[in-house]
Order: sequence, then C-alpha cells, then structure tokens
Amino acid sequence: MILVDSFGWIEFFADGPLADKYFGYLKDESKVITPTIVLYEVYKKIKRERSEEEALVAVAQINKTKVLPLDELIALSAADLSLKYALPMADAVVYATACSRNAKVVTSDPHFERLPGVTFLKV
Repeated sequence: MILVDSFGWIEFFADGPLADKYFGYLKDESKVITPTIVLYEVYKKIKRERSEEEALVAVAQINKTKVLPLDELIALSAADLSLKYALPMADAVVYATACSRNAKVVTSDPHFERLPGVTFLKV
C-alpha cells in the first residue's frame, strides 16, 4: 500500500516538476490510501489558489483511492509519533495512518525526509 501525502497530491494536480514521479505511485488507485486530513489540505489549497470547482475535481480524484477516517487509534498513534519525531499535527496523522496500514508514505515534505517507511522524492 502507498500513501501519497498532501505535498504529493498538490504537486500532481499542479503538474509540478515531480508530477510524473507522483503519477507513478497514483496510477493504481486500488493501492493508494488517503487520510481524510489530506482531503482537507488539498481541497483548501486548491480552492484558495485556483477555484472551488478545481478543488472539487481534485477531491473526486482523491476519492478514487481508499479514504481513511481519523479514528481513536490513529489519533493516539499520531500524538505519539508527533512527540517522537517532532511532527506537526497533520503530518503526524498522515504518518500514523500509513503505519496503521503498513503503507509507505510518498512525499516531498521535508518533515518526513528521514522517517522510516518513507519514499522521499526530490527534484
């Protein structure tokens, strides 16, 4: 299983320099999990910088993956991981969600760069 974080989805939708690399991970949607917090972050950023219509198109694309809600176990694990690795809340939730499903995080977010189980993409 793969978890592409918000950085990855935004890079993909913006057709940034790493978009093709992210597409390689996103093309088989049945292998991708997505925490609901990623929906929040991607929708907010695209709506703010482009339009609500484009943000909703992005959400529809993300909803083709397995979207996972924040539950009690993930919340508590995220708190522990936040303390252990000094992660911001959203990143800790993303990482805890990946850990709960033995998924690899694919990202270019520097907060994840040295964490175990992360594929860090660089330009």
